[in-house]
Amino acid sequence: MKNNSKFCRELLEAHQSLDECAAPRQVVGWFQKVLGLLFPQHCEQNFKNEEQVSAYTDKLKKELIKLLLRGHLTSEEEARRIADDFCETLVAIREQLNQDVQAMYEGDPAAKSKDEVIRTYPGFYAMAAHRLAHELHRLEIPLIPRIISEHAHSRTGIDIHPGATIGHYFCIDHGTGIVIGETTEIGDHVKIYQGVTLGALSVKKSDASKKRHPTIKDNVVLYAGASILGGETVIGSNSTIGGNVWLTDSVPADSTIYYTASMSHGEGEADKITYKTT
Repeated sequence: MKNNSKFCRELLEAHQSLDECAAPRQVVGWFQKVLGLLFPQHCEQNFKNEEQVSAYTDKLKKELIKLLLRGHLTSEEEARRIADDFCETLVAIREQLNQDVQAMYEGDPAAKSKDEVIRTYPGFYAMAAHRLAHELHRLEIPLIPRIISEHAHSRTGIDIHPGATIGHYFCIDHGTGIVIGETTEIGDHVKIYQGVTLGALSVKKSDASKKRHPTIKDNVVLYAGASILGGETVIGSNSTIGGNVWLTDSVPADSTIYYTASMSHGEGEADKITYKTT
């Protein structure tokens, strides 16, 4: 290594030409602290009075400013404004996450308590990461939201782009293998099982600015393995999409759609998708 000057020069050039951003470990550490502030089940310390809570919140705000300035992502004045705006959203984020906890607790017969959901459920952890990352994304912060979302992805197997818009009382059951794309829009009281994909029909770079992912209206249930693709695809309110269904077209409200497998696969027989509308 000490005799390979060419390799050392290449490494030096790579380090010097890097687009600056705080290291993923620093960003994830900050996220974990914010989660601990909002939910004591994830906190390594117990606060004894309001002054301690306020001081810890200020500490996390200063850490966010440092993360923003670490990569020269913005000016100090702009970093302070962004940090202030973000901290103003914490009340709403905690309320939304409590609603998600309620939905997961009510939606899973195996859940013994809401405390269990907060401490152990991958769906809660993924949504905590998403709610926080989404606000940073909305404030047009580069990279940091993706670092948070990909950390949650690696830990839970649930892949939610920070740009996705998700409504109130969102329930993730099991969760492994769920993919929710950047321009997905999800309404209130939606329940999603493992392996669901809300994806794009096109992966062309030229379509990056378009709505590429589906819209899911209120009170929809998406069962395991369902794939719903396309920016113009809309799943109407109060609909149920069965397991392993593949959809690239919209369905009206109050629909039930499920996959029917042919048992014999004889001549003229084929698997099919069945639509029912009440």
